Amino acid sequence: MECHVYYEGDDDPDKCTARRLERFDEAILHRSMRQVPYGVVLNPHAEQALSPADAEDGLGTLVALDCSWESAEAASFRMNGVHRALPFLVAANPINYGRPFQLTTVEALAAACCIFDEYDRADALLEPFRWGKTFLTLNEEPLRRYSECADSSEVVAVQDDYLADDDAVTDED
Repeated sequence: MECHVYYEGDDDPDKCTARRLERFDEAILHRSMRQVPYGVVLNPHAEQALSPADAEDGLGTLVALDCSWESAEAASFRMNGVHRALPFLVAANPINYGRPFQLTTVEALAAACCIFDEYDRADALLEPFRWGKTFLTLNEEPLRRYSECADSSEVVAVQDDYLADDDAVTDED
């Protein structure tokens, strides 16, 4: 699974997971949107959830956008490709630990690899980060369940189970 990142460079370079992926030859960074190849674009504003069925649509290419959360608007994702949103997952990175949907670029790419049943690739992406294995451990069950789904509607159904469980826990507090 080839990983590409459109890099805006508007966040702290010392905390940028995309730059570290590039240093370890795990992803290719592009500073121009025209350079970004066609693939499955991980877009939180997409109308469909990522599912194993999308693996073939991206022709073996995953694309992520690396920017600060403040600038991650829908317009930022004007890239060619099949746009899909990641389902419910929890961040393991030190800045957003435990927060749902607040994934770093490497967490998003690794999650997509797991959903595509490419666990070895996910491990390789997360290897340079001391919290990388924690991401897989925290999300082990949902990632496994998402990877067993046939399509986006099944992924959404699994996600709804997790969100309902989370609401039930919150209501008890």
